[in-house]
Amino acid sequence: MWVTEKAMLKAKSEWKEAHSLMQDLMFKPQFFTFKAWVWAAATISSRTLHIPWDEAGCLCPVGDLFNYDAPGIEPSGIEDLDRLLSNTSIPDTIVLNGDKNIMVDAEQLDSHSWRLTDGGFEEDANAYCFYAREHYKKGDQVLLCYGTYTNLELLEHYGFLLQENPNDKVFIPLEPALYSSTSWSKESLYIHHNGKPSFALLAALRLWATPQNRRRSVGHLVYSGSRVSTDNEIFIMKWLSKTCDAVLRNLPTSLEEDTLLLNAMDNSQDFSTFMEITKLVSSREETYTFLETHNMKDTHSFTDVILSRKARRSMDRWKLAVQWRLKYKKVIFDCISYCNKILDSLVK
Repeated sequence: MWVTEKAMLKAKSEWKEAHSLMQDLMFKPQFFTFKAWVWAAATISSRTLHIPWDEAGCLCPVGDLFNYDAPGIEPSGIEDLDRLLSNTSIPDTIVLNGDKNIMVDAEQLDSHSWRLTDGGFEEDANAYCFYAREHYKKGDQVLLCYGTYTNLELLEHYGFLLQENPNDKVFIPLEPALYSSTSWSKESLYIHHNGKPSFALLAALRLWATPQNRRRSVGHLVYSGSRVSTDNEIFIMKWLSKTCDAVLRNLPTSLEEDTLLLNAMDNSQDFSTFMEITKLVSSREETYTFLETHNMKDTHSFTDVILSRKARRSMDRWKLAVQWRLKYKKVIFDCISYCNKILDSLVK
């Protein structure tokens, strides 16, 4: 909701700023409306391709037809790079990893597997070039990666999300003192799509849980990814599990309720069946809001209700929101499971 509100405020602000320019350009009246502005802005942000000489980008026939495919998990350290090198091949390249320069052998790294995008304007060819990351056969859908995005970013900028997104991230509230005890940026302190804490989050928690007068002496362990001590690891796993549990409890709906609601949206043959299923959800405020928005609040029987085009589009958006928050909750739930698994191994 915060991301949506922020995007709307930004769009309205930019629309107002551009109003005098549109007057100078003598736009037709229908192009002055906020609705027209949102359509134009969305077209640029979701359909144009990047070019070096114009920040607005360009429209590229056929090039904007490919559906999105997420890149693989980004290499985050020497171990990931070694794993990548064992399966790929290409010309000599130097990869920067922090302060270290690593020379990559000519037959070890594939340029297209290393890319985070599958296309770009190439001056030598004077054309926008696309590259396939796999061998496609006749009838296969050709997918295009245009960067690393979380599901929330995909939903905001492109209007969809992925069932499996290796680049998804979940952020949880952390103690203020934790930020001051580490040099890691806030953006690096997150939970991965599979429920595992990021390297930076684990390191920051380990350092934060260490008495201040001992942090310097254990810094080399923390920044190498090693545990400080068994007691330290037990403390941070319990804290992380408790924090995740509190996040889930404070949300308006539960994981089970969202699952039920999504199943109702997917499997209901008619609106009447959908309404019957949603009665099982304890928090029905969303359903009432939907009915009120589409003048259906006083409807006594939904048996013969046929949703208007506007109502169907609204329900599609509602479904996307439920899908996103369900995935968000599953990541947090999986993090609790991860913490419990680590705790079980430590207390034995």
